Amino acid sequence: MEMRVLGRTGLSVSRLGLGTMTWGRDTDEHEAADQLRSYLDSGGNLLDTAAMYGDGDSERVIGGFLGTLINRDEVLVATKAGISPASTHRRTGNSRASMLDELDGSLTRLALDHVDIWQVQGWDTETPLDETLGAMDYAVNSGRTRYVGLSNFAAWQLARAATLQNPLFGKSPITTIESEYSLLNRSIENEVLPAAQELGVGVLAWSPLGRGVLTGKYRTGVPSDSRGASPHFAEFIAPYTDARSRSIVEAVCVAAEGLGYSPLEVAIAWVRDNPAIASAIVGARTGAQLRGILASEEITLPDPVKLALDDISLTSR
Repeated sequence: MEMRVLGRTGLSVSRLGLGTMTWGRDTDEHEAADQLRSYLDSGGNLLDTAAMYGDGDSERVIGGFLGTLINRDEVLVATKAGISPASTHRRTGNSRASMLDELDGSLTRLALDHVDIWQVQGWDTETPLDETLGAMDYAVNSGRTRYVGLSNFAAWQLARAATLQNPLFGKSPITTIESEYSLLNRSIENEVLPAAQELGVGVLAWSPLGRGVLTGKYRTGVPSDSRGASPHFAEFIAPYTDARSRSIVEAVCVAAEGLGYSPLEVAIAWVRDNPAIASAIVGARTGAQLRGILASEEITLPDPVKLALDDISLTSR
């Protein structure tokens, strides 16, 4: 798998990262192990998780694999804090105490003394940004993480944080911004992508398959074994089942049929090949589904197809 430099760091990440949001809940340990081995065999090196995923179960599953199924140095572990698990009344909380407590909890569940990338999962209107950034500095200086970043921040929020974290002032620089990006949601093209490029921040794109909708599985309804039928993810899928989304999905399916690819391969390749994206974070419920996703590494979209998809999906910007 092709490796890419993450922002202005010396860190190289695979252009597809492995998302683990369903691990420990809809994806059991056996399926997760199958996914991890397939991903590593394909040359991937980035595991993306968060303290809130499965109320910490995703991190626990990963922790069980590190040092047993795989060696620690085979992967980069990226986790997130700032959004509490649903079981504790989900909320955003970026105070120093909350963030560092969550990080320590993540390290315990992951059975690690440090993670490679630690990201703030969302903007907190009630906590001063300086306090949150101070916690990130402390996490780096104490050896709990190697790099820090942001997730789901607006462009102005990213710019403010990156400015305050100027390494010339002895601060730990913002190295990543993780944002949703797909043919169904291109909103980060307006400001986030330009800001990240100007600031030298690496972009990790989550949900490049439009929360699974761009696979075409929801064209005629909601399959009983899909995330859309899951009590945990039904509301997560719902925004992309409207008429506008359906028209984009149909265009992807037509392009895929003409090229002899699957809709999934077309949708991922479109995101992956954007030069502004360091890594597209992909996730699957089963090992078989992930291997289908990894097959996208074998394809390249012709320029006329990319341009056509650009035009059709402009309404989602």
